[in-house]
Amino acid sequence: MKKLIYLFSIVLLGIHANSYAQSDYKSAIGIRAGVPTAGSFKQFISQASAIEVDAGFWHDPVSYGFTYFTFGAMYQYHFPIPGVEGLKWYVGGGALAQFYSYNDNWGNNKPSSTGFGLNGVGGVDYKFKNIPLNLSADWTPIFFLHRGYYDTFEPGFGGICARYTFR
Repeated sequence: MKKLIYLFSIVLLGIHANSYAQSDYKSAIGIRAGVPTAGSFKQFISQASAIEVDAGFWHDPVSYGFTYFTFGAMYQYHFPIPGVEGLKWYVGGGALAQFYSYNDNWGNNKPSSTGFGLNGVGGVDYKFKNIPLNLSADWTPIFFLHRGYYDTFEPGFGGICARYTFR
């Protein structure tokens, strides 16, 4: 029985290692420019599946002077694009927490508040062949489950990421 368990463990480890070997990179860390501007970390958990974690800051002086700090995580499933090595498209979703404050039309500071939401994601991901650089661009609409003001759906979020990759 011990030999069977040992053999089974070796086979599982080989399958797991092979799934990473087929991926262009295993993890990446960098910056996300967009709404919000954020630090970004992406970790592949299989050949096609990844988890991305972002933490960032955004200030919108136009509409009531909102200032946000956002923390979120997304699951992404990647599909290769035939004919272009290193290029994939992905879809997925996740959750986020948003901590914010704002000023009213007369410049009065309003109390801080917290919002929680679910988001979708769709985008493209490119890993350069000879250098440890990954670029991605995506759209991330958000449906807020709880937010301290009237908006519950924000379709305008997204960004462009540049990350240093690790094997």
